[in-house]
Amino acid sequence: MLFADLAQTSMQLASTRSRRVKAGLLADCLRRLDADEVTIGVAYLSGRLPQGRIGIGAAALRKVETAPAPGATLTLTDTDRRLDEIATVEGTGSQARRNAQLSGLLASATADEQLFLRRLLLGELRQGALEGVMTDAVVAATQLPAAAVRRATMFAGDAAVVAERALLHGAEGLAGFDFELFRPLQPMLAQPAGGLDDALERIGNAVLDYKLDGARVQVHKRGDEVRVFTRQLNEVTASVPEITEAVSALPHASLALDGEAIAFDGDGRPQPFQVTMQRFGRRLNVDGLRRRIPLSVRFFDCLYRDGELLIDEPLTTRLQVLDDTIPGAMRVPRQSGSEADSTKCFLRQALADGHEGIMVKAADSSYLAGSRGADWLKIKPTHTLDLVVIAAEWGSGRRKGWLSNLHLAARDTHGGGFVMLGKTFKGLTDRLLKWQTEALLEREIRREGQVVHVRPELVVEIAFNELQTSHQYPGGMALRFARVKRYRTDKHANEADTLDTVRSLHEQGFAGVGE
Repeated sequence: MLFADLAQTSMQLASTRSRRVKAGLLADCLRRLDADEVTIGVAYLSGRLPQGRIGIGAAALRKVETAPAPGATLTLTDTDRRLDEIATVEGTGSQARRNAQLSGLLASATADEQLFLRRLLLGELRQGALEGVMTDAVVAATQLPAAAVRRATMFAGDAAVVAERALLHGAEGLAGFDFELFRPLQPMLAQPAGGLDDALERIGNAVLDYKLDGARVQVHKRGDEVRVFTRQLNEVTASVPEITEAVSALPHASLALDGEAIAFDGDGRPQPFQVTMQRFGRRLNVDGLRRRIPLSVRFFDCLYRDGELLIDEPLTTRLQVLDDTIPGAMRVPRQSGSEADSTKCFLRQALADGHEGIMVKAADSSYLAGSRGADWLKIKPTHTLDLVVIAAEWGSGRRKGWLSNLHLAARDTHGGGFVMLGKTFKGLTDRLLKWQTEALLEREIRREGQVVHVRPELVVEIAFNELQTSHQYPGGMALRFARVKRYRTDKHANEADTLDTVRSLHEQGFAGVGE
């Protein structure tokens, strides 16, 4: 396939908001890939390079200005080979040689191909080829059962990997995806609700959990081996010995458990999220950190036990297994039922104990890995959204020299990319301003006056008082009195709250409560 054909598909994807049309465009492109192009084409359409990072950033791309080729000659395999060559450049003068090779590649590309390449290299390909759309496209391109493709994606944790296997090997390729201990499932996620009454009305027969402000962990055990994974599916076993010791002591041959790691203070009150997160990703001085910030773990779901996969069982069944497996001190506090007075008391107690709020879960819900469905809802008195920073403005006065005013956006699952909802510079300490400036400049794409546009990678938790109708922003809504609570370094941008979620809150007439 010519690289120009794939670039054209990407432009068409970006120009439509229809998920059905996107899936059709992707399916048509996938069908036309030769066997040796599948891995490359699926990666490009998913907005990433098979090579990963290749040492070419925004600064290098700004320096390389090359006239486009008059006609399309590059193929996918040509492009991939030349990117491989760039990725393997090492030694003295490597950056200059990479830039020269990049210039040669861009000189072989048409204007549309150059635009596509630049966006691909920057991680800025906002074309809407999201996981759900890719799954729909694979179903259309291969005629494989949708349920089989979705289940394979759940176990693999990566729609592009499943797409590649399905296109190359069909149903036999999908059969290779199954639950395996030490290959974590994508976590089931929750939607925000407008309030407790709203959540109970939507859920009906409910189970309520405390909502802990900790770090999501999935813990797998087989024999004497225990491994711990984050919500991003990264292994952190070496950083959290308390968790491995606690699970290792359980009298079961094999387990997969879902829960929260959290640090408590000397009075048994939960520490701030940022304190808990100091324990993750650290391989040096773990013993010292453990003494200073001891971790506890609280589980709320059992996904697998002693050879039995439980994710298709209703929540009540999984909780019974959890109760039979885990001592009470290692379980998240919960109660069953939807009686109004009782549930309000449960929420008040969770807040009195220092936690964020509660979760309201459908009692008959299966575990939908990777899904942010309507079966799990979260209730917090001060409402927040996890949004993505797409740009920031240089500060003035005492904030001069720091990137301060953040441009905040929700994830658009239909049109792709991110839709701006407002700005804020509130809630930022000097320490956070310094970190934020460094982190944003590492992701810089371009500048327009005082505005620095960045790759949409950083997720920030924003508290707000109201959602207002607004013609100022493309989503038709704006956050009122928005302020930064914290950066969610445990989340990828594809886990940020969606525009649909924000619209749902707006339609409910949501107004948050001051802190």
